[in-house]
Amino acid sequence: MPETAPTDTDPTLAEIRAELAGMEDEGMRAVNERHGDAHSVNLTALRRAWIADPDPVVASAGWALTSHVLRKGEEELDVPAVLDVIEAQMAAASERLQWAMNETLATIGIEVPELRERALAIGERLGVLRDYPTPAGCTSPFAPAWIAEMVRRREEG
Repeated sequence: MPETAPTDTDPTLAEIRAELAGMEDEGMRAVNERHGDAHSVNLTALRRAWIADPDPVVASAGWALTSHVLRKGEEELDVPAVLDVIEAQMAAASERLQWAMNETLATIGIEVPELRERALAIGERLGVLRDYPTPAGCTSPFAPAWIAEMVRRREEG
């Protein structure tokens, strides 16, 4: 994707650092240090802030972090509500944001068996990346195909 030039409304590094400082949590730092990581930013707060950001690049980072959380099970998420947002917003989102939301949709379909059928239905109905050219031997990024392939691989173990 082409890089965009900064604008007068883009946050400065100092503003970003101040926002992150406002999300610091010493309890989080203690937990993270036990796992070899010294950050103290509450990633739940960061994920929520990023997803709500009007900049699609920042919002896509929030969706990528949501996918990570779903794979790792590190946070209690209201996954049906996440699907509601994807269903309502993904089709009209920018390309970059669609990719990130699509990854979250696929991750839900793969990682949350009780919501797999709903994730598949949303993917089919929205059709995002349905026609994406996919080389032979590769998995399509179209969420229903991606979900089906990953579930098949897990079942074959």
